[in-house]
Amino acid sequence: MFKRILVANRGEIAVRIIRTCMEMNIETVAIYSTADKECLHVKLASDSVCVGSYKAADSYLNIDAIICAALVKGCDAIHPGYGFLSENSEFVRKCNEYGIAFIGPTAEAMDALGNKATARRIMKDAGVPTVPGYDGPIDSAGKLEKIARRIGYPLLVKASAGGGGRGMRRVNGPAELESLFGEAKAEAKACFGNDEMYVEKLIENPKHIEFQILADEFGNVIHLGERDCSIQRKNQKLIEESPCMFIKDDLRKAMGKAAVLAAKAAGYTSAGTVEFVLDNKGHYYFIEMNTRIQVEHAVTEMVTGVDLIKEQIRIAFHEPLRLRQKDIKLSGHAIECRINAENPAAGFMPGNGKIGFLNIPGGAGVRVDTLLYNGYETSPFYDSMMAKIIVHAPTRLEAIRRMRRALLELVTEGIVTNGDFDYLLLHHPDFIKGKYNVGFIEAHAEEILSWDKAAARLKSDE
Repeated sequence: MFKRILVANRGEIAVRIIRTCMEMNIETVAIYSTADKECLHVKLASDSVCVGSYKAADSYLNIDAIICAALVKGCDAIHPGYGFLSENSEFVRKCNEYGIAFIGPTAEAMDALGNKATARRIMKDAGVPTVPGYDGPIDSAGKLEKIARRIGYPLLVKASAGGGGRGMRRVNGPAELESLFGEAKAEAKACFGNDEMYVEKLIENPKHIEFQILADEFGNVIHLGERDCSIQRKNQKLIEESPCMFIKDDLRKAMGKAAVLAAKAAGYTSAGTVEFVLDNKGHYYFIEMNTRIQVEHAVTEMVTGVDLIKEQIRIAFHEPLRLRQKDIKLSGHAIECRINAENPAAGFMPGNGKIGFLNIPGGAGVRVDTLLYNGYETSPFYDSMMAKIIVHAPTRLEAIRRMRRALLELVTEGIVTNGDFDYLLLHHPDFIKGKYNVGFIEAHAEEILSWDKAAARLKSDE
């Protein structure tokens, strides 16, 4: 097995990876920017090295500095986590060039799937259902207008190199087309250095369902069931759960088969996620494949008992999968809430502060992945996610109640988070009934925030 792994990330995912490596008797090297010297992942790793300034481009995105750190510290592998360089094929090739194992897919698979338009063509050729649209790049608003007349409005203009909702715009009609196409193209260029665009018919108010897959280099590919990631704000997931209460065994088998087919078509290895939209008639369509571990991977771990990071490491060490599809059983229900340093009442504006007092939820069936500790000061330079609370229970309703209890236990004195908003959302009748889709928060945010204000008034009256 690997002797020493460099973790090319920060925050809760770096902590998560380091903990699994400790259980596998693998030494770890943490990298950090000048702003992150006191971060938890630095304190937990076997060794650490500063790779640059607070600017991500100088540190967590600095390929040469990270490769140099791995060589100097004697690392035989690098785990990229998610975000930063996790889907950068140049980084994979650099690792290969210097004899360092990259814990993730090949550069070739990453290139094929990282370009959303190319991925769409691969899936279509393999017989995986795809959203109606145009398979090639779109270089002008005029070309887009012709395609729009064929597939109809509303439609989604999307960046081929995109992700996280960036470089994507909903176009409702011809009057919006030129301006929104320009906006999306400019945002894609700024975020990804690539302004290639493609277009799909918008499936209105679908559920966002993703299937976790594991694939080794010997042709073994399995799925580990689905996650319902429909509770989103501005295309950013907020609450995820597994399994989806509306997916029955027959549909799960069909979607799981499509996910496995998608991975095989791309020659994929490692852990990955095949994402679908599911309409209200039970029709599902491939939208993209993420070539990395996902933020929400923990809900799958809770219902399957499989450590996905451990499996990634074993696959990268050229071991065959120890699991077969028949070994995967979904047990109970898991829910994850992302805890972000942001103020929902101020339009979810990110904020910063220093933890004066911290209480982490615990008890039966509760897991918390976090970068927080007492005295920790948040950084304005990186993502606002501070923690993930994950709960597991025999039924969905019991999981909801357990999550409510866990959120009540969470105390982050000194930092405003969205924890109270999550707590109130979990009381909404439509959420409890499962009557939600990707537009749920947009439709109900003001209602939920009014409950928050009412609760604050009651508290002040007391």
